[in-house]
Amino acid sequence: MKAEIPPELDPGTTQLKALGQQLRARRKALRVSSTAAAEAAGMSRVTLHRIEKGEPSVAGGAWAHAMAALGMTLLAHNAEGTEPAGASASPPDLAEWIPVRVRLADYPQLKALAWQVHGTDTISPLEALSIYERNARHLEKAAMSPAEQALLRALDAGLGDGSLALDERHV
Repeated sequence: MKAEIPPELDPGTTQLKALGQQLRARRKALRVSSTAAAEAAGMSRVTLHRIEKGEPSVAGGAWAHAMAALGMTLLAHNAEGTEPAGASASPPDLAEWIPVRVRLADYPQLKALAWQVHGTDTISPLEALSIYERNARHLEKAAMSPAEQALLRALDAGLGDGSLALDERHV
C-alpha cells in the first residue's frame, strides 16, 4: 500500500495553493468579482473559489479556463532549471491577452470613443470591440499607445473578424 503524503508536505498541493493565491490576487487587482470571473471562465463561482483555495481535486481544464479569463497563462519548467528541447526561455507574449474587463482610463482612444458610456469605469471586451468597430474611422495613430494597439489587435483577433487590422488607415 502506498504511503500517504500529508497535504502540507505534498509539493503539488503547495504549488497549487500558491497558484490559486496568484489567481485570486490577479482577480482582485483587476477589480473583477468572483462571479464575473467565474462567468468569463465558464464555471461556477464555487469552482473558482475552490481553484483560488488551491484544491487539487479541481480539473486541470478548469484551472486553465480560470487563468485564461484573468489574462494569465501557465508556463511549466523543469525543476532542475533546464529547458526541454524546443522550449523557449523567453516569457510568453502578453500582448495577445484579452482582459476580463477593459478599464477605460487605461486606453485613451477607447475612452474618447466611448463618450456615451456613463456610470462605469470598465466595459466588457465585446463592448470595447464594438466601440472600436463602430468608430474605426475616428481612431488616431498618434493617440494610441502600444498597450492600446495590443488590446485592439487582441480583441480583433480573439473576438472580431480581423477587419480592424492596425494599418496606416486605422491607427
